[in-house]
Amino acid sequence: MKIALKLVLPIIWVFFLAGCAKPQLPPLQDEDTIVAFGDSLTLGVGVKPEQSYPAVLARLSGRKVINAGVSGETTAQGLERLAEVVAAHQPKLVILLEGGNDMLQKQPEESIAANLGNMIASLQDEGIGVLLVSVPEKGVWMRAAPWYEELADEYAVPLEDEIVPELMGRLTMKSDYVHFNAQGYEALAQAILVKLQEAGALLTP
Repeated sequence: MKIALKLVLPIIWVFFLAGCAKPQLPPLQDEDTIVAFGDSLTLGVGVKPEQSYPAVLARLSGRKVINAGVSGETTAQGLERLAEVVAAHQPKLVILLEGGNDMLQKQPEESIAANLGNMIASLQDEGIGVLLVSVPEKGVWMRAAPWYEELADEYAVPLEDEIVPELMGRLTMKSDYVHFNAQGYEALAQAILVKLQEAGALLTP
């Protein structure tokens, strides 16, 4: 019995570690382009262009970060626009932050998740890395909508699911009911930078 346990336990441990492993991204080279794709939170409504999170992330990371945010965009509109943006900029990584406008318009959860999933799949088919960023559900508690974690698991992509819900609940970080101020966008960029470092896309200092 002891011999059998000695043989089985290492196998169980390997499967345990594999189950706990977090999705990784290919390391970015200095010349690689990142596209920040999303709605007004990506565009940077409420602040100057140089204070938007993609602009701050570019300074923090030393990489070229394209701000591909469109105010008011839904995931259905984003799905239609994505291929054109990818063709124009040839990114190695896309940061996907969308879904808030769908929820404001009370779009079905299934359609939001399907649109996001189709975006992720199309990027992965092109060999492009994806970082998914969660948006909170409407409500008092500002919790990330559950389908973001489900999509991250399904497509094996890294997920930042804390920073946007957290910032949405802090009035000192906001310029209005929905959008952030300069301090809020900087905090968003910092959190995304850390997640990219944890996922292996960027080196940790």
